[in-house]
Amino acid sequence: MQPTATDITATAREAKRPARRRLRRLLRWAFGLLAALALALIVGMLVLFHIYPLPTNLNAYVPAPSTRIMDRNGNLLYEVLGPGGRRVTVPLAGMPLALRQATIAAEDASFYSNHGIDPLAIVRSFLLDARLERPAYGGSTITQQLVRTILLTPAEGRQRSLGRKLHEAALALQLSARLSKDDTLALYLNNVYYGNLAYGVEAAAEGYFGRPVSTLDIAQCALLAGIPRAPTQYNPLISPNAARARRHTVLRLMRGNGYITAAQEQEADSEPLGLAAPGQGILAPHFVYYVVSQLEQRYGRDALERGGLQVTTSLDLNMQRQAESIVRLDVQKLRKDHNVHDGALVALDPRTGQILTMVGSADYTDRAIDGAVNVAVAPRQPGSAIKPFTYAAAFSRDYTPATVVNDVPTAFRTKEGLPFLPQNYDLQFHGPVTLRTALANSYNVPAVKVLNHVGMAAMLNVAHAAGITTMNDEHRFGLALTLGGGEVRLLDLTDAYASFDTGGMHHDPVAILRVADGQGKVLYDWQATAGRRAISAQVAYLITSVLSDNAARTPEFGDSSPLLLDRPAAAKTGTTSDFHDNWTVGYTPDLVAGVWVGNADNTPMRDVTGISGAAPIWHDFMEAALRQVAARDFTRPSGLVDEAICPRTGLPPDNTCTDQMEEVFVAGTQPHRPAHPPLQQPVVALGAPADGSQYQISLSVPLIYQAIPIDVQSTAIRPGTLEVYVD
Repeated sequence: MQPTATDITATAREAKRPARRRLRRLLRWAFGLLAALALALIVGMLVLFHIYPLPTNLNAYVPAPSTRIMDRNGNLLYEVLGPGGRRVTVPLAGMPLALRQATIAAEDASFYSNHGIDPLAIVRSFLLDARLERPAYGGSTITQQLVRTILLTPAEGRQRSLGRKLHEAALALQLSARLSKDDTLALYLNNVYYGNLAYGVEAAAEGYFGRPVSTLDIAQCALLAGIPRAPTQYNPLISPNAARARRHTVLRLMRGNGYITAAQEQEADSEPLGLAAPGQGILAPHFVYYVVSQLEQRYGRDALERGGLQVTTSLDLNMQRQAESIVRLDVQKLRKDHNVHDGALVALDPRTGQILTMVGSADYTDRAIDGAVNVAVAPRQPGSAIKPFTYAAAFSRDYTPATVVNDVPTAFRTKEGLPFLPQNYDLQFHGPVTLRTALANSYNVPAVKVLNHVGMAAMLNVAHAAGITTMNDEHRFGLALTLGGGEVRLLDLTDAYASFDTGGMHHDPVAILRVADGQGKVLYDWQATAGRRAISAQVAYLITSVLSDNAARTPEFGDSSPLLLDRPAAAKTGTTSDFHDNWTVGYTPDLVAGVWVGNADNTPMRDVTGISGAAPIWHDFMEAALRQVAARDFTRPSGLVDEAICPRTGLPPDNTCTDQMEEVFVAGTQPHRPAHPPLQQPVVALGAPADGSQYQISLSVPLIYQAIPIDVQSTAIRPGTLEVYVD
């Protein structure tokens, strides 16, 4: 008998009943598990709330003792007050809307919707940290950061343990329940650290911009909002480029969250930093904040603010005041006619690396020139001031100050396959010149030829060993590097020149000599060292010999240039293309100083070079700083010999040489006359035609030279003659 439709339906219902029962049983288990987890979470949070109760007075703090920063002679440069002494509380309504929006966009986009913690951000942070195998992403909400700032001890705030995270989360949840979002944001903005010892937005606005927070525009708000993530890294006074990049990121986040339009983002992103002085009561401000940055990195912010540190620095306040005055006055002289608005100066003790002066700008308080930016530690192109390291690399190999190169029109092939034709500053070519003459007069073509000979790696190895910390990727640069195509810091370049001054021994720059805590316990006591070998003593002396040779540099700079002091001194200038930067760096046995002149915003100067812009500042400072110091000569190491040469050939003179001179050599490198001497006279020397027309010249090379590969290079090097030389 066939089953009916009713029978089939009944059978299907019977088959589905066990499945429904299993589903209901599974749902009951799932609901029970979720209920148990929720109950466990509630009980856990209640336990945490009991263990970590929220304090009643959220604004309570213990006044901190002052940290005192002094010069080498005990003169007070700056007194660092604790958090209470630098904080000014303002209501949320007194802060620009753009500042609140920028802070939320940069730190906690879900601030107004989360309950003090953001579980998704925590999970994302955990996964990213695990992938990088280091703590890199905090995942903290604004509420959690506020807890860490005002409720956790500094030591606990630095921990990355599970216990600390639970403590922080428990307090953040309670704080979120007690305070409104606006009250939480106001408390955060009035307490967060903005670098440079500024707590809260009002102190930061006054410190960085010299104005109340209520007057800040979108660009300034974005700059401030970007700092708390890494106050030292994004400090615009120390790292203006990093601060600009961070501001760009915050503006992009603001646009992404709908707070500003694309046009507002573009306008704010193009705005200059416009920094001002952070207040009164500070001497040598650029140096002080350089020291503060080091103290923060070494001991942490809490020790700086609450530890009552007594810090003795390397600065000589009297010398610093001389330097500040000279830079300010000399820049004023250049301002009208040459569009020069800024200058910087660094001076070191070459024997120890101690920083004796650091002038980061012509006027720290002048917002129009970004005077608060410390140009002494900002990377800039050095022009020809970098050339001595190319020559030091050559002298360390197979070249000597007597080696002759042809300063003639020469084309080099770049990495892109394009021709590079360097020009000399005077737009002239000077024919065969010794390396002494080439370096002393800062001829560009010979410098490029020397770099081409020794190679980029050799030149950079010398520069880095001597103290240059930038230009770390040799593949980025071409032969123009020896003409200043890279970027260096004035502090580094001055320190690197000190390596020539000390017989090739390098000392890292030293700013802090001694640190004691509030109880007098010595935490750090600097001790002098012999330094480390950067170049040989003999090569260092060869560079010093050239840079101190006033007669050798006279053709280009004259016999009474600002590089000439009342004592033995070695110096080198530098000028970048389009007059963006002027440099002079030089030294005596007792002092090394570097000077930069230019404009912090990189606008070009007018018709001013290293010898006319930076050199007078260097000269005036060196004379003033060394007035009470007895003059002495540079120490000549052993292993050097003096030999007579003919400057036209770099070889020992023969009976045709009429202008022989003494040259110094590393023993064993002095030249010897070959069996078949090179030509002593031009192959062709013709009087220039009166009508100014050009000769068609055909060379007739003597038979003795026909077996030698011939490279003909020509230039007009004397008025009225045309000379063609054969190498």
